[in-house]
Amino acid sequence: MIYLDNAATTFKKPDIVYDAVMDTLKNNAGNPSRGSNRIALAASRKIFESRQRVAEFFNVKNSDEIIFTKNATEASNLILKGLLEAGDHIIISSLEHNAIYRPLNRLQQELGIELTIVDTEVAKVDFLSQVERAIREETKLLAVTHASNLTGNILPVKDLGELAQQKGIAFLVDAAQSAGTLEVNVEELKADFVIFTGHKGFFGPPGVGGAYINAEFELLPLLEGGSGGNSKQKLNPDLVPDKYESGTLNTPAIAGLGAGIEFINDISLENIREHKQELLKRTTSGLEEIAGLRILDSKISQRRVGIVAFKIEGLESAAIGDLLDKEYEIAVRTGLHCAPLAHQSLDSYDQGAVRISFSYFNTVQEVELFLEAVNEITTKRRY
Repeated sequence: MIYLDNAATTFKKPDIVYDAVMDTLKNNAGNPSRGSNRIALAASRKIFESRQRVAEFFNVKNSDEIIFTKNATEASNLILKGLLEAGDHIIISSLEHNAIYRPLNRLQQELGIELTIVDTEVAKVDFLSQVERAIREETKLLAVTHASNLTGNILPVKDLGELAQQKGIAFLVDAAQSAGTLEVNVEELKADFVIFTGHKGFFGPPGVGGAYINAEFELLPLLEGGSGGNSKQKLNPDLVPDKYESGTLNTPAIAGLGAGIEFINDISLENIREHKQELLKRTTSGLEEIAGLRILDSKISQRRVGIVAFKIEGLESAAIGDLLDKEYEIAVRTGLHCAPLAHQSLDSYDQGAVRISFSYFNTVQEVELFLEAVNEITTKRRY
């Protein structure tokens, strides 16, 4: 099987990740922060080490500002529902994932927050100007994806962070598709919040993600309950990260996440990024030669991470994906990719698209086999 669905989750993990998860399950799977026995303390140590690795990756000086959740979606809900209040105004781009968009719709219904969606399908300078024009007195938050999970286009997050800082509004970066491929430096981006997941570019197992939350912000916790300490208090402790991490953490997955970051540090982000760019360049050049095929590409930026989405005239995206899976043993993703706003903006909402996404473990040979398969499917106009 050729696996090209890494934007959903990386299927092949480095051996160091498998080993870290299994070692934790076998030897260190006590309940972290809930006991002084050696197994519980070993679990706490695993979580501390991974928290430190995540903090270093994002250039966060205080690792207590790294909060573990089960995925980026939970991290998004934690920040949005813990920060926003009735009357607040929020700005997002048209490339946002439902992990951002749906919680905001819920808050619109329940609290009456106001939401402005700025279309990315204009020149970069105009996009920034539109964001600036959208800011008003009650604007509390600007939330944008670092890289689109549909097209792979990279947004100008550094410029947006500077704008948010100038205007005195909070800035959230969704790094679900960029972490592990691009540098995500919270100080350079002037980010107050960053959400991430472990099972994509970080090569970790499913069931772990998290957020960087600037300690200057005091959010209402999304979950409340046991924290392992201050049990006499009626409410969650104010101490972070405990305030936001109620319940037993997924220690094996967190250990796997830490191991994934260790693998990235050994290989280097630059090498990973260059390899994905090589695959991306060959894929796009090959797809552009196929008649009737349109690559979805946002005008927001010419820079992209290792993601390509496309449509073929006269062929349903779901049918293409089914053929690739059953007849060519190639795994892709079809549909709307949890990004309906992006599909509306790119005129692909009705049909959806076929998306392929690369990992460090994919090869040029796999790309060539994929291009041969798509060309054959298109030529035969199979349904």
